[in-house]
Amino acid sequence: MMISEDQKHKELPKLSLVVSVFNEEAILSEFIEEARRCLGELPAVVEYLFVNDGSSDRSGDIVLEAAALDANIKLINLSRNFGHEAAMIAGIDHSSGDAVICIDADLQHPLEKTGEMLNAFMQGYEIITMVRTENRDNSLVKRLTSLMFYRVLNMMSPQDFEPHASDYFLISKRLADIMKSQFRERIRFLRGYIQIIGFKKTKIHYVADKRRSGVSKYSLKKLFNLSLNAILGFSNLPLRIGILMGVVVGLFGFFVGGYSMVMKWQGNPPSGYTTIVVLISFLFAIQFFLIGIIGEYIGYIFIEAQKRPIYLVDTTTNCSVK
Repeated sequence: MMISEDQKHKELPKLSLVVSVFNEEAILSEFIEEARRCLGELPAVVEYLFVNDGSSDRSGDIVLEAAALDANIKLINLSRNFGHEAAMIAGIDHSSGDAVICIDADLQHPLEKTGEMLNAFMQGYEIITMVRTENRDNSLVKRLTSLMFYRVLNMMSPQDFEPHASDYFLISKRLADIMKSQFRERIRFLRGYIQIIGFKKTKIHYVADKRRSGVSKYSLKKLFNLSLNAILGFSNLPLRIGILMGVVVGLFGFFVGGYSMVMKWQGNPPSGYTTIVVLISFLFAIQFFLIGIIGEYIGYIFIEAQKRPIYLVDTTTNCSVK
């Protein structure tokens, strides 16, 4: 008895590859070719979801040309640049696979690992986190700041985060549905959600190659903002610094007061001007620091309370608007 292609497809898992694209004209054609080669060898039906995050170059046109030749290549054009994480959310929202893989278009995430990820998924894992063991494109400064970020985040957050986990990961359809309906924060740390959401998970290590073309879109400023969002989103410990600072300042004031009284009894009181200037400068520095922390949390609450959309879709190709 002959088995039709439709029957074969029904027996195979469907895999959604979500690709965030922002000004990747120089490398995008190579990525599409390599993605189709690597994933075409997998025992799965694959849909390729390219999210054009407001690119100002020909990135959208390159995907559109590929989509005209292959209905499995789908293009989602956002109305403007909403950021890498918003683009990944858009891709997850439009996915229909039994499993969803998120990946960058710069070919630093090895597409060869998708087979290993799919095998882990078929073994029952619903979350596969990809952990970098080395990034050949990172400078010493970025490596040190990345290491420091995860140490600070793990120290401040009640959850444990895998150091060097990346935005290259696989989640099951069940997890994708949860992301679509429940994890809708406007300020987000997507790789953090993946690690704390629970369910059966595992990790796979990989080496990030150097970019073959183009430049990284993540400046130190963007990395700092991402780190700040992660800390604000997963810890309220900074708000408790005020209690600690109050204790420290109280002890310091007690010490200075005791020291001043002892020196006065000995007939050699400390200079009033110097003491006042030092104390005022110290106390105002503490106050402004704490006000700044509170301000960041208030800003976070303000943005979430506005409930503005995470992204807006302009046009789509080969898929329906969500």
